[in-house]
Amino acid sequence: MKLYDVGKIFIGILVFAAIAAFPFYYNIGRVNAKPEPKFDTPAIQEWEKQYGKKECVESKEFMRAEHMQLLNNWRDSVVRQDNRGYLSDTSHKRFNMSLQNGCMNCHSNKKKFCDECHTYMSVTPYCWDCHIPPKEKEENKS
Repeated sequence: MKLYDVGKIFIGILVFAAIAAFPFYYNIGRVNAKPEPKFDTPAIQEWEKQYGKKECVESKEFMRAEHMQLLNNWRDSVVRQDNRGYLSDTSHKRFNMSLQNGCMNCHSNKKKFCDECHTYMSVTPYCWDCHIPPKEKEENKS
């Protein structure tokens, strides 16, 4: 290597670093607000009136982190072993393992509950490849 090549190498490293860092400095200041799932469905409000608290099959923290794994386990259990009952580790209650007849009964606001978080996280769940998406009622805007 000759001494006069050092300038070309240095410029090449700078160009490479600028191109490699482009996604980081391009997105500076472009932060989307973290979505908060909406728990204001009629079924959840009725459950809260009846039992005094909102309760899912597992804790809120568990469901936020592990709901997809739980749904995958449920799918395998129902389809492969014909087991439709789930005993909660948190409440020790028995729940029906069903996306449409279980989860979506309470979380009927798919656009506000499911879609906002999945869009924020840039994930495309494949639930609706087999299941029929719930029809949501239009909110009255008076």
